[in-house]
Amino acid sequence: MKSILKSRPFLWLVLALPGLWIGWRWLMTPDEYGYGHAIRESGDWAAWLLMATLAVTPIKLLFRKQGWAIWLMRRRRDLGVASFAYAAGHTVMYLWKKGSLGLVLAELDQDFILVGWLALALFVPLAVTSNDLSMRMLKRSWKSLHRLVYPAAVLTFLHWVWSAFDPTTAWIHVGILAVIELVRIVIQWRQRVT
Repeated sequence: MKSILKSRPFLWLVLALPGLWIGWRWLMTPDEYGYGHAIRESGDWAAWLLMATLAVTPIKLLFRKQGWAIWLMRRRRDLGVASFAYAAGHTVMYLWKKGSLGLVLAELDQDFILVGWLALALFVPLAVTSNDLSMRMLKRSWKSLHRLVYPAAVLTFLHWVWSAFDPTTAWIHVGILAVIELVRIVIQWRQRVT
């Protein structure tokens, strides 16, 4: 039982549960839980999982020998791919709602739409190469490519702040992301100095 709970398929199931819940509520109660709720919650989950993915490195650096930190480090790519899956679902809902390429292109002049598309464009190569085969093929270039997660995260959170009716929650999450990154930078700097 313990091995099942630590397995990758179980993690994927857990990561998929919010998406299944969003889809079920949208299908079963479209009048109460419509497009606005579904698009917001899919975007929230994409951002939350992105924050979790970025938090893995400072956690690993702080708790290097803890079993749970090692497990988390081994599952970091799964968290990142799940973040991308929610972002892709968020995008599909947006495209479905617009219903035409003309309407989508007409909205590219809005800052929050443009940065959302740019973030997604940066996430695509990260998601496609988040597997062992790509790591072996790209070797050292893989790590360089995956540093795109940082500008993608900035664009993601700009999208959230600029698109929110009340950006307070988005700004709180920007602050949390900034703390995560500051902790990572300080820890890595201290390790280089010592």
